[in-house]
Amino acid sequence: VLKELIGPFSQIITMVNLPERGAISDNSLEIIDDGGVVIEDGKIIDVGDFLSLSKNNLDVREITYPCVLLPGFIDSHTHICHYGNRSDEYAKRNSGISYQQILEEGGGIHNTMNSTSNSTDEQLTDDTLNRLKRHFQEGVLTCEVKSGYAPNLKDEVRMLRIINEIDSSNDIDLIPTCLAAHVTPKKYESSKKYLDSIVNDLLPIIKEENLSNRVDIFIEEKAFSITEASIFLEKIKNDFYITAHANQFTSGGLKVGVDNGAVSVDHLEVITDQEIDYLSKSDTTGVVLPGCSVGLGIPFAPARKLLDYNCKVSIASDWNPGSAPMGDLLMQASLLGSTEKLSNAEVLAGITCRAANALSLEDRGSLENGKIADMIGFKTNDFRDILYNQGKLKPSFICKRGKIYN
Repeated sequence: VLKELIGPFSQIITMVNLPERGAISDNSLEIIDDGGVVIEDGKIIDVGDFLSLSKNNLDVREITYPCVLLPGFIDSHTHICHYGNRSDEYAKRNSGISYQQILEEGGGIHNTMNSTSNSTDEQLTDDTLNRLKRHFQEGVLTCEVKSGYAPNLKDEVRMLRIINEIDSSNDIDLIPTCLAAHVTPKKYESSKKYLDSIVNDLLPIIKEENLSNRVDIFIEEKAFSITEASIFLEKIKNDFYITAHANQFTSGGLKVGVDNGAVSVDHLEVITDQEIDYLSKSDTTGVVLPGCSVGLGIPFAPARKLLDYNCKVSIASDWNPGSAPMGDLLMQASLLGSTEKLSNAEVLAGITCRAANALSLEDRGSLENGKIADMIGFKTNDFRDILYNQGKLKPSFICKRGKIYN
């Protein structure tokens, strides 16, 4: 495969050499004016001044419009593999009925479990692919996808198989996560027995078929208690990467995740200063989900405070049919930035290099030698326009593993 020099770009925002945790000023960003990227076999082998790079005899591919280049976005928390929607529940919540009350009455996650279980493989695949196609067009080139909408373990395996099949045939790289511990399906007499069944019956199959190396659990009053989650994670933490839905409606779950070496604790809308301090002293990334706050009409996770305490912070869409139906990562990150007073660098890091960190991915998230050639371009001369437009400026150039779509 020939080396290719792509450019010139009006600006390249490389996201290189940024700290893994804490606050970042825009002055910390490496910005290459009139830059180019050399790629070979789907990987970046050089980034720098376009004219300097073009002095070598390379196959040059010109980009004919001014364009700011960024690493492809990484969405580190989604539930996009599901069938059906819950617009009726959205209307109920906006009339004053709480998310927890709807769940308790058999709606919510249980509702999506039923519709997903009753869908055909083709329906579930097509619905998921349609969401991924939109995500891709909006610049998300790597996407975490959770299972968890299955009323039994057999359907849980089915979901993970479908996610893996889609991954092999789809433009976006998918990171499958087993979220069997979402809520206890109605057929199980106790949450303890259900969690035991996940450990004894489900996870051996997932390991044998290599369906996922990540396990998630929803730690909340209407899902799994702090005690149940502690016992569950203790049993599996040596075999899988751990992540946890924590501190969405009540505090306490964060500590369980951190104590069990979780790569991330996700949500954090309800969090104490003591918990933020605890997180800051760990290697666990806090994943904040502004789409959930927009969907439920609740305050954003305190991203500014998390960064000021020197925590690791990623921003993800939480795209799901219940609490976060929008699924627009850039728009949500922009809104979070303006509300929480985050710098451009902090927002962009949260959906690129720091999101890669939240998913234990070392081969993407920045534009530098050796990384996958995942790049997106925005039709502007100034990178600040991207967040200024609050998600309405979409990528006009997409390069996935060296293959250009535009």
